[in-house]
Amino acid sequence: MKNKVILLMNNQMGQGDPDLGENILETFFNLLKNKEDLPVAVFCMHKGVFTMTDDSFVSVHLKALHAKGVDVLACKTCAEYYGIENTLTVGSLSSMDHFITLASNYEVVTIA
Repeated sequence: MKNKVILLMNNQMGQGDPDLGENILETFFNLLKNKEDLPVAVFCMHKGVFTMTDDSFVSVHLKALHAKGVDVLACKTCAEYYGIENTLTVGSLSSMDHFITLASNYEVVTIA
């Protein structure tokens, strides 16, 4: 995944039961953080920004990825829209312009 950026669009994986979706997303990031081939960045948009707060179990795995050098980024507009820009516990706020730069340089894997 070295040449990839993960675009995280939601705080759960897939449609349907939110608890199941959150569990599946947590499992994904738990497994990902243990791989040798990590993505360049995880860019969170829409409800995906909630995974960067301590209210989400996913944040534990994002912190581990960040410690391994993976950029963990939140769409500033989205974080401000949901009023959580001051509660992010991992990563940093970023811009759409930065995401466009990432997307032009790396393959984007979208998780919705």
